[in-house]
Amino acid sequence: MDRDTERCEPVRYLAHVRQDGRVFVPHDLGEHLRGVGQRAEEFARVFGSSDWARVAGLWHDLGKYSAEFQHRIKSKSGYDAEAHLEGQAGRVDHSTAGAQYAIEKFKLHGRILAYLIAGHHAGLPDWHADGNRGGTLKVRLDDGSHLKRISQAIPSIPPELLSQPKPTSALIGGKEGFALWVRMLFSCLVDADFLDTEAFMDTGKAVQRINTSAPSDLLPRFNAYMTEEFSHAPFTLVNRVRAQVLRQCRDKAREAPGLFSLTVPTGGGKTLSSLAFALEHAVCHGKRRIIYAIPYTSIIEQTANIFREIFPDEVIEHHSNLDPEKETARSRLAAENWDAPLIVTTNVQFFESLFAARTSRCRKLHNIVDSVVVLDETQLLPTEFLQPILDVMNLLVRYYGVTFVLSTATQPALGTLKSFQSTLHGLNTVREIMDDPDALYHDLERVAVTMPPDFHLAEDWEAVAQKIRQHPCVLAIVNSRSDARELHRRMPEGTIHLSALMCGEHRSRVIADVKQRLRAGEAVRVVSTQLVEAGVDVDFPVVYRALAGLDSIAQAAGRCNREGVMDRGEVIVFVPPKPAPPGPLRRAADTTVSLLKGTSKHPMERELFYQYFKRFYMDASSLDKHGITELLEPQGGNDDPLKVQFRTAAQRFRLIDESGYRSILVRYGESPALIGRLRKEGPERWLMRKLQRYTVSLPEPQFQKLLVNGDVCEIYPGLFAQTADPLYHLELGVLVDETNPDPSALISS
Repeated sequence: MDRDTERCEPVRYLAHVRQDGRVFVPHDLGEHLRGVGQRAEEFARVFGSSDWARVAGLWHDLGKYSAEFQHRIKSKSGYDAEAHLEGQAGRVDHSTAGAQYAIEKFKLHGRILAYLIAGHHAGLPDWHADGNRGGTLKVRLDDGSHLKRISQAIPSIPPELLSQPKPTSALIGGKEGFALWVRMLFSCLVDADFLDTEAFMDTGKAVQRINTSAPSDLLPRFNAYMTEEFSHAPFTLVNRVRAQVLRQCRDKAREAPGLFSLTVPTGGGKTLSSLAFALEHAVCHGKRRIIYAIPYTSIIEQTANIFREIFPDEVIEHHSNLDPEKETARSRLAAENWDAPLIVTTNVQFFESLFAARTSRCRKLHNIVDSVVVLDETQLLPTEFLQPILDVMNLLVRYYGVTFVLSTATQPALGTLKSFQSTLHGLNTVREIMDDPDALYHDLERVAVTMPPDFHLAEDWEAVAQKIRQHPCVLAIVNSRSDARELHRRMPEGTIHLSALMCGEHRSRVIADVKQRLRAGEAVRVVSTQLVEAGVDVDFPVVYRALAGLDSIAQAAGRCNREGVMDRGEVIVFVPPKPAPPGPLRRAADTTVSLLKGTSKHPMERELFYQYFKRFYMDASSLDKHGITELLEPQGGNDDPLKVQFRTAAQRFRLIDESGYRSILVRYGESPALIGRLRKEGPERWLMRKLQRYTVSLPEPQFQKLLVNGDVCEIYPGLFAQTADPLYHLELGVLVDETNPDPSALISS
C-alpha cells in the first residue's frame, strides 16, 4: 500500500473492504450480519418464514470472525499491509462455522439452517456422496475445526447476534415440499447477502435497483393501449373473437388465485388477453409481479417487444440469447433477482431455477412468490421432467401464492392420469378461462387440414419439393436440420432457409424479413425446422408439415391464414423420406399415427388433443427420468433425518441435454470484431452476452471434424470460433453434414 494512502479508523472484524480513491473503507462484520438478517427476514415474510431467514442471515458469515479470514481480507484488500495468512494461499472457508454453530444451538432445526449457511457461496450442497467426494454437508459438518477457529472471537461477537431464539414458524409443504421451502429460504439469504454487500461496495449500482412500479401502475397504461388498438382494428370475425377472448379474460381475473387454463386457437389474441388477465388478477389479489415463461427464443423476443411497446421501462427480458442492445443497467440488475413488475423469460430459466442449487440461479426464487405466471405453449413441457415440474407447480400454488395460467391452443392432459405402467400426479384444480373453447375453435377455423392417405407411405424429397414449388407463397416445416437442407436444395432459387445451423442473430433477421415481405403481399417460400412453428407471427396461405405430433401439426396450422383474410388456408401433412429423429419427436409422430389411423375425425378436433397427450404421456418410459423427486425427498430416520441431495438434483434437472454437443462462435454480422476482441482481451460479461447471438451448437463428432480440419480453433480456454470463412453460409448457416437434431433448436435457455 502507498505510504501516503489514508486509512479510516480500524475495525476489529471486517466483512468487506472497498477503496474510495486513496481511502480504504471497512465494512463492519456485525453491521453486515444485521443488514443481511433484516433483508432476508423481509423477503421471507411473504411466505411466513421470516424467523428462519433472519437467523440464517445473522449467522451466515460467522466464519469471518476467524483470525485466518481477518488476516486474509486485510492483506488482500491492502487495508493492513502487515497482515498475512499463515499456510496455503487461497479462499478461507467462512461458511461452515455458522452451519456448525446452528446445529450446536438448535440440533435438528440447525440442520435446516446449515444447508442455507454452508451453501451461501458455493450453492446448496448434497448431504452425502456415494464415493469419497468432499464438499458435502455431512463432510463439512464433521470437521469441527471451523467452529473452533471462531471460538476465541466469541466473547467479542455482539451477544444479540449469537443468542437468537429457535425459529418457530412451521416447515412448509411437508416432506414433499421440504426441498422447495429450503430453496426459497436459500433464495432470501443469498439475495439479501448480494444486496447488502452491493449496497456497501457499489452504492451507485444499488441505487439503480430501486423499483417502485407494481402491476397496479401498469394496468391503466395497458387499458389505454388496448382501447387505442381496438379503435383502429378492422371489424372482422377474427377481431371480434379477439375482443371476446379479451373480455372473458378480464371477467375471470376476479376469481380466486390458483390454476387456470387459457384455451384459445392460434391467432385468437392469447398474448395480450393473457396479459389482461394477469394484470387484472394481480391488482385484484395483490400479486407482486407477472412472469411469462416461454419455450422459444423467437417467441420471447416477439412477446417482449409487444410488452415493451406498452411499458418501455418495466419489462425484463431474461434469456441466454438476449440482445444486449435492448438492455439497460437497470434491466441487467433486475434480471439477477427478477425484482421487476413484468418478466419475460424461458421455461429453462424458470424451471431450472426452481430446482437449482447455485446461488446465481436461486436468487430470484423468493420473487416468484405471490406472482402470476403465464406458461405459454404449455404442451411443450418436456415429458421426462413432467412429474417434478407439476409437483413444484402444485406446491407454488398451494403454499406460495402463485397463480398459473396454462396458455396454448393445444392444451395437454395435465390432470392425474393412470395406466398399467405409470401414473401422472397432475394438476387437478385447473379452471378454464374461456366459457366455450369449442365455439372459439369453430369461429376461428381458418384452415383445411389434409392428412396423408397412407401414414406408412413415405414421399421422397423431390416429390415433396415438386408439390411445394407449385405455390408461390408457402411455408414448409420439417423435423430436423438435415431435412431442412435436403428439401431446401431442391427448391427454386430465392427460397428462404431457417434452422438452428444459423445463429440466433441470423435467424432473427431472416424471420423479420419474412414478416415484412408477407405484410407487403410479396410471394415468399420458406423451408424451416420447428423453430418457426409456435408463436412466430407469420401468415402463409399454404403450409406443408412433415408428419409429427398432433400438437406440432396444430401449431404449424397456426402459421396459415392467421388473420383470416382467406375463406380457408391449406395445410398439407406429408410423410417424409425418413421418420423424425429418435426420441420425443419420433414418439410424438407415432402417437399421432396410432390416434388417427383408421378414423375419419377432423385432425384438429379439440377433444383429440386430450387423447393424444394422454397416450403420449402414458407411453413415456418415465415422467421423472432422472429421479428428481426421490433426490429431493428428505431421507433418514428420526435420529438422522433431512438428508437431501440438492446439488445432484440440480445437476440432473437440465431441460436441454447438451452433453453431446459443442458450441462454436460463427462469423456473421458484427461477430468477427467481437471474436477478435475476445481473442485479444478475454471474456467479459457484456462481450459474452453479445456473442451468445452468434453461437451454433453442433454434435460432438461434427465439432471434432471441424477442429481437426482447422475450420474452428480454440481462441480462449473452452471457447471455439470459426476460422474458415466458407464454413458459414449467409443463407444456410454452418455447412456440415447434419445427422442429429440440435437439442436447443426448440427450447432456449
